[in-house]
Amino acid sequence: MKFTGTDTYVATPDLMIAVNAAITLERPLLIKGEPGTGKTVLAHEVAKALGKNLLEWHIKSTTKAQQGLYEYDAVSRLRDSQLGDEKVHDIRNYINKGKLWEAFTAEESPILLIDEVDKADIEFPNDLLQELDRMEFNVYETGETIRAVNRPLVIITSNNEKDLPDAFLRRCFFHYIKFPDKETMTAIIDVHFPDIQNILVREALSLFYDVRDVPGLKKKPSTSELLDWLKLLMVEDMPVDVLRSRDAKKLIPPLHGALLKNEQDVHMLERLAFMNRRENR
Repeated sequence: MKFTGTDTYVATPDLMIAVNAAITLERPLLIKGEPGTGKTVLAHEVAKALGKNLLEWHIKSTTKAQQGLYEYDAVSRLRDSQLGDEKVHDIRNYINKGKLWEAFTAEESPILLIDEVDKADIEFPNDLLQELDRMEFNVYETGETIRAVNRPLVIITSNNEKDLPDAFLRRCFFHYIKFPDKETMTAIIDVHFPDIQNILVREALSLFYDVRDVPGLKKKPSTSELLDWLKLLMVEDMPVDVLRSRDAKKLIPPLHGALLKNEQDVHMLERLAFMNRRENR
């Protein structure tokens, strides 16, 4: 069982090695990288390539580790007891299974995505150490132990917004997705837009990387934003000459709202354009 990428996802050789190493070692795969570099999509593509079911646990700032195991709904049980409902006598009726419980008890080994783990509290990764290591946990309300029938492949993504605990990192196989170079990006574009003109891709990529290289940008445009921009360029039938021009007045790319996501970056490029115009007088 080897991951070699898919028809809709360009996986670099080092990424394929990382996925297959995690499978062999039976360790969680921790994926870091800039937003928009395909970390979350990777889990979908691995599941598709290996023919596995995908379970997704999207982490928020308020998410607790316990929610991934199970939650006991004491409020509903109290309400049912007041109403005289017979199901109140079986506490299992009030145990809500989490994503780890679903993954551990699946008939076939699934892919479990724990998405954006660094959004949660710093204690969140530590609270999952034992469960991810031993692949089991206890349900204290019923006294039962839930063990993984078929060990899932756990893929954990992080935007690198905060440091993760060393004890957590030791239990993972780590891979950082580097931002694609022009050759890899061209292959990604070809997957999404197989009929796009080569000259449009060449000029758009040149301008795209020029924007990314501007020092001080608050948010550099990502792969997903480049794809949106290219789609707009094709829909609007943008002349290639507009992209090829390096006129100081046109420093800001056309349809830049697909690439630049905050006013600070737009103002920065406007100031650079103004300075370039003054220098070129």
